Parts: sequence; C-alpha cells; structure tokens
Amino acid sequence: MIGSALPLLFLDVDGPLIPFGATREQLPGGYPTYETGRGPQGADVNPLITRIDPAHGPRLLALPCDLVWATTWMSDANDCVGPWLGLPELPVVAWPEPSGEDEWHGLHWKTRPLLGWAAGRPFVWVDDEISEADRAWVAAHHSGPALLYRIDPGRGLTEEDFAAIGAWLRLHI
Repeated sequence: MIGSALPLLFLDVDGPLIPFGATREQLPGGYPTYETGRGPQGADVNPLITRIDPAHGPRLLALPCDLVWATTWMSDANDCVGPWLGLPELPVVAWPEPSGEDEWHGLHWKTRPLLGWAAGRPFVWVDDEISEADRAWVAAHHSGPALLYRIDPGRGLTEEDFAAIGAWLRLHI
C-alpha cells in the first residue's frame, strides 16, 4: 500500500459486515446465515460470522481502493473474517488507548486515529457509528476527500451501499 494512489477504505466488521439489532418484527425469520467452505470455520470462532454474506468478499475486492480493517476485531479480522470472505491479509488500524477526550467533543474514538492513518489520502470510512460530529471534524481536519459512510447495523452492507461507495471511489482515483 505504500505509494499507492488508490483511496483507502476503512472497514468495520460489526454492523457493516455482521448485521445486528433488528427486531423480530423487522426480520421474523431472523438473520440469514451463510456457509463458505473456506476456513477457518467461522461458527467455531464466532457464531455471528455466519451472518456475513460471502458475496461481500468479491464486491470489496472489486472496489478501486486499498482495504484496511478499522475494527475492534483487530488482527482477528484477518484470521476469521478475511478467510470467510476470501480476502487477502489486510492492514489493520491499531487503536490507541482511549483518552475520553473525543467522547467529550462528540467524536467517535476511531475518528482521529483514522485521519492519522489516512495522512491526507482520500478515504471512505464504513461504520455503523459515524455521526455528524465525526463528519464535521473530518471536514475541518483532513486535507483530502473523505466519505464517512454510515451503515444501518440492522441491515449491514447492501447493494445500494456498494454502489454508492464504488461511485465515490471511482471519482477519487
């Protein structure tokens, strides 16, 4: 990724890839589950991994960007989620110890570290916890283009989300 001209895509796991929080009224049959045949067996590691649509892997790889895990899963994303999706090992954002300062200002605790990681490069941040405070802070402190793309955690990534993210990325390559 060093020297890459492609935008970055910072990807969270819980919410965007593993949907959660829908009510029985919203999903009477519960969340769909999938099998991939690729190891490690996701259900052995975390039973919620089977909620991740394996078709997301090829869709993510087709996006014109450098993928980066931006999740509390840390390296477990490469060990568990990546193989499930057929992804190569991806860089992982290392999170600093929380200071509490960002919460005081209404920022998500990931916002500042992601801007530091991006270092002025165009980026998309895909997460279910992005707020207007994060968008305003990024607009004021990031020198390159950025798309903070909030996912509905009850649905996870959808076709419409992939289309919107892909269109933005193609404008910034």
